[in-house]
Amino acid sequence: MEHTIHFDIHIEPARQGAYFTIPFKVPGDFEFETLTLKYTYDRRPLEQRPLENGLYSALPEKNIIDLGLIGPDGTQVGASGSDRNEITVSEECATPGYRPCRIVPGEWQVLVGAYKVEPEGTRVFYEVTLEGKSRRLLKGDLHCHTLASDGVHTLEELAFKAKRNGLDFLAVTDHNQLVSKAAMPRLPGVTLIPGVEWTHFKGHANFIGIDQPYDELFATNTPAEARSRFESAHTRGALISINHPFEPVAPFQFDLQTLPFDCIEIWNGPMRESNLKAVGYWQQLLAAGKKIPACGGSDYHRDTPFIFLGGPTMGVYADSAGASDIVAAVRAGHSFITFAPNGPTLEMTAGDAILGDSVAWAKVKELQINVQGLLAGDVLRVVTGKNSGVLFTAPSDGDIELTYAMDEPGFARVELLRAFLPGLPMLPALISNPIYFDAE
Repeated sequence: MEHTIHFDIHIEPARQGAYFTIPFKVPGDFEFETLTLKYTYDRRPLEQRPLENGLYSALPEKNIIDLGLIGPDGTQVGASGSDRNEITVSEECATPGYRPCRIVPGEWQVLVGAYKVEPEGTRVFYEVTLEGKSRRLLKGDLHCHTLASDGVHTLEELAFKAKRNGLDFLAVTDHNQLVSKAAMPRLPGVTLIPGVEWTHFKGHANFIGIDQPYDELFATNTPAEARSRFESAHTRGALISINHPFEPVAPFQFDLQTLPFDCIEIWNGPMRESNLKAVGYWQQLLAAGKKIPACGGSDYHRDTPFIFLGGPTMGVYADSAGASDIVAAVRAGHSFITFAPNGPTLEMTAGDAILGDSVAWAKVKELQINVQGLLAGDVLRVVTGKNSGVLFTAPSDGDIELTYAMDEPGFARVELLRAFLPGLPMLPALISNPIYFDAE
């Protein structure tokens, strides 16, 4: 979806030395990812001057018109003087001199600076191009640490490591250390998302996507105080993940029935017994009718033989590369978890529904499953509330497309099992969120 707006204005010489604005409207019937603003005017009108023995074509600078952009809330998005005739803004990146911001519907304004205007005046032509959002698969890590807590890398080093590892986004979740979006480095191709791992003697949880999930100290001494931190983060729009709930060193001991949360981290770092217990617990919740997404993260602090950034990796189907859309997709369960950035990938649909969505079983009863990146011996199975069954065992490396029929309401999710080393038991290489088939 692309939407273009054209407008122009004639600037009289009497307005020289003045600033003023021109409003334009970003419509609300579609979500836009980027805004590009271009403008043209006759800065150096051609003057041809006859000479006794020829012709001189002069290009004197007679008009200088400055450019700026103001958002619907009245704040300055940026200003670039007269040095640029085109600027672009999105949530994650912007032309230098402009701040990244979401392209929200409403009345935006072009800031016009009539620095110099010729006696005849000048006409300025503007073009605004709005590029619509489109769903795409992004790979990232929702759980990592810097040297601000107990990691060894700076934010900049983590960002470059994420890019080298093939990740599109990274949530920075230092222990009890808040980080603002504005303080994060900007690296093209990598979305850095602010977060914090609320770390308590009785359990850990990630609050992701906002700068300030709570105003008080992180430290709490009663269940009520702990609940207040969760409620504050929830009210302010943070994505709340219950981290490594069965990890022996830091199990989650608070009563989950009393806390607001969005997802459960079932895969933390290398696959091991505590993760398998988390998968089992999540399966019990799904079978009981709970629609709770699963997530994963490396819990990266430093490189070890078994721990690396993106191990595991979240595969997220987001509407843009903006942090808010990535967080929204994780919250909706539009995601799967795979063991590494170069691990297998999954597309799973039921009609128009994707991972995390719900459909009416009376209308849609079939899953379409597409897995890419299979290795010989991989086992693909579908897990429902009542059973699990092997759909396919890969005879060689390759990809697979198949369907699965739901014979009753419930949910269905996919697991891909792999023998990572000869002689070792098969372990998950990919775990998906479910699609829910509602009885009504």
